[in-house]
Amino acid sequence: MIRLVSAAQMRALDAETIACGLPAFTLMETAGRGVAERVLAAMPGLCRVAVVCGAGGNGGDGFVAARVLRDRGVDATVYLAAQPAADSAAAQHRQLFTRAGGVERSLAQPAQLAQARPELLGAELVIDALFGVGLTRPVEGHLAHVIEVINAAARCWSIDIPSGLDADRGAPLGACVRAQATVSLGLHKIGVVTAPGCAYAGALHLVDLGLLHQLVAAVSPVVGLLEDDDCARLLPAPSVLDHKGRRGHVLVLGGSAGMRGAAELASTAALRCGAGLATWAAPRGASQAPAGELRASELAVMVRELEGPAALAALGRGKAAWCVGPGLGREPWAAELVRQAIASASQPTAPDVAADAAAADAPDAAAATPALVLDADALFHLAAQPQPLGRCRAVITPHPKEAATLLGLTVQDVEADRLAAARALARGLGVIAVLKGARTIVTDGERDWICAAGTAALATAGTGDVLAGAIAGLCAQGLAPLHAALVAVQVHGHAGRRLSETLGPRGVLASDLPAQLGLELARLRVAP
Repeated sequence: MIRLVSAAQMRALDAETIACGLPAFTLMETAGRGVAERVLAAMPGLCRVAVVCGAGGNGGDGFVAARVLRDRGVDATVYLAAQPAADSAAAQHRQLFTRAGGVERSLAQPAQLAQARPELLGAELVIDALFGVGLTRPVEGHLAHVIEVINAAARCWSIDIPSGLDADRGAPLGACVRAQATVSLGLHKIGVVTAPGCAYAGALHLVDLGLLHQLVAAVSPVVGLLEDDDCARLLPAPSVLDHKGRRGHVLVLGGSAGMRGAAELASTAALRCGAGLATWAAPRGASQAPAGELRASELAVMVRELEGPAALAALGRGKAAWCVGPGLGREPWAAELVRQAIASASQPTAPDVAADAAAADAPDAAAATPALVLDADALFHLAAQPQPLGRCRAVITPHPKEAATLLGLTVQDVEADRLAAARALARGLGVIAVLKGARTIVTDGERDWICAAGTAALATAGTGDVLAGAIAGLCAQGLAPLHAALVAVQVHGHAGRRLSETLGPRGVLASDLPAQLGLELARLRVAP
């Protein structure tokens, strides 16, 4: 996991580091020099650079970067939008830059910006050092025009965070720089990793500021960028003693008439992620598909007709994980089914003697409380009739609109602060929350992970059903709900990305994903 920090956490780390004896001047030198080195490594033939500096520490970093670039033979000019405080470290580095022969031009007035515009647009690279993580108000007026010119340049890199971007929420505060790359200082900020900030930050680079490890380790709450190594450690290796009973049994509740494909996708994904058995409990009549339409039987999914909510208790016996909601429907009987599923998942299940006898060999499978994955229509019914989930081992997988309904917010509210919305769901319902969308978030309410493995190729119907089934399939094999959600989200993202390389970003179908999930899980296990 790559640690991410908020603006307040980074300010505290800087202050504690300075208190330990590392001066602000030295931190700024390390930061700016690191920026220059990252730029030169990426663009070795660089000739002309414009560095747009503000009044604060970010501007000081820019002065250092400009000085180092000049020392390496690059024509680097500073364009100063505001004067740094006379007694600041930024002012000291400004003096070093000018004493070394550096050229500085002012952008403080509209006429000066108009005069400098051709130079800024003619530079091979503009380095954005205008605002750092301390920005809290929208960028308006003249400085917004400065950002407009930066965005019109051929190429822009930002120092620490694109100017105008909220470091915590990843939302633009008025005008905002759209960078091709961002060089983070010390630690990546949450805002450049989560959506929509990732679209403004571009590719991420990191400069080590020499922050003390013990200070970083003490930062709370913990927010991280999910990595393959995290998931590989959570995934048990296959055993020579495995059989279908030991791999667990998944029950999928859904697939009403006209929506059978959702349940089939979830069931298939559970099997492709390693579950030993999967049963689709289909509402009466839904399993009677025309010839050739239903392929679940070809994929070893058992189909059972569900007479009604009263039959759920018997059908759920011996099932290690329940996936409720894909294609379930919004009729009153479905609402009752969700209610009973939540109630049943709050207590240990009894063994199903009539089921495959191998299931009895699964360690503690019969006595364990089943994991519960609530998706799609199950979330609709949960929002309409809230139920306590604290006694369940539950995972919810809402997209932004479903999250908004559960929280009583608008979709815009959710998207404006995705991390806060995900935490509110997890804490309010007592569940593992998987907030889908660009940069999916997984949280237990105290620890948060952001997944960057996904791709826009997953923005198509049915991919959420696949994810829900994948989580259930991993839960059935004994992974804790949090761990199952983390692994499933990561391999689901990788599967979409890998498929998009051959099918194109618009050509991936949800039905393409399940088979790829197994390959991605195998890659996790063999990754060095």
